[in-house]
Amino acid sequence: MPGGRLTQQERQQIALGLADGLAYAEIARRLDRPTSTVTREVMRNGGPAAYRADLAHRATERRAHRRGQAAPRGAQAPTQPYGRDVEAVREYEELFTAVVAASGMPLMMSRVMACLMLTDSGSLTASELARRLQVSPASVSKAIAYLDSQGMVRRERDEGRRERYVVDDDVWYQSMMASARSTARLVETARQGVAVLGSGTPAAVRMENVARFLDFVSESTARAAEQARAILHAKPEASSGGLAERDAGGG
Repeated sequence: MPGGRLTQQERQQIALGLADGLAYAEIARRLDRPTSTVTREVMRNGGPAAYRADLAHRATERRAHRRGQAAPRGAQAPTQPYGRDVEAVREYEELFTAVVAASGMPLMMSRVMACLMLTDSGSLTASELARRLQVSPASVSKAIAYLDSQGMVRRERDEGRRERYVVDDDVWYQSMMASARSTARLVETARQGVAVLGSGTPAAVRMENVARFLDFVSESTARAAEQARAILHAKPEASSGGLAERDAGGG
């Protein structure tokens, strides 16, 4: 199985595969690459609908150039707790960021969210985020303001009175409930349109069907989130002893 970075030819094959409606697994099989490699490549370069081989290749070269400039020659990569593979973690963080961004969250906010989610402590200071992401404090501040407004992170003070940004275990529950409330507002607005357009008219029937559909989705989302919330706080079953003791250094 070939290793290393994807070539421009391979990226062109990925683009052709997407155009033909092939699944990531099938594209990966034809390239003799892991499915995760193809998934990560597509999701961090616009998603299946917007993927372009030439743009993806140039973007990858730019990322590699930036990493080369940021890391002093001879500097060692930061260690990871629990014996994790540093490069695998970095690549996964890029994939997670791309998927979150593809769901509609702005890119910098997605990067900050991913960085917080993938630390064992679940919290970082502004300076830690800026250093890890190699961005300005102003970029971090803007991203945190957005995530805070969406209920995705919260702020707290540590013993040194520094402000820390925390992602709670139930952040996805809160996100799903916020989505359900937003959809419920759409339902209310659609039903107002029925009265304005005149009950029984083609436009009003369309709006009523939209309202019924979204009402079902909103209620189902909220009910499912409530039923599944406990999963977010469940402890994994005992497996290997490698995770028995929490790393004192956090993420």
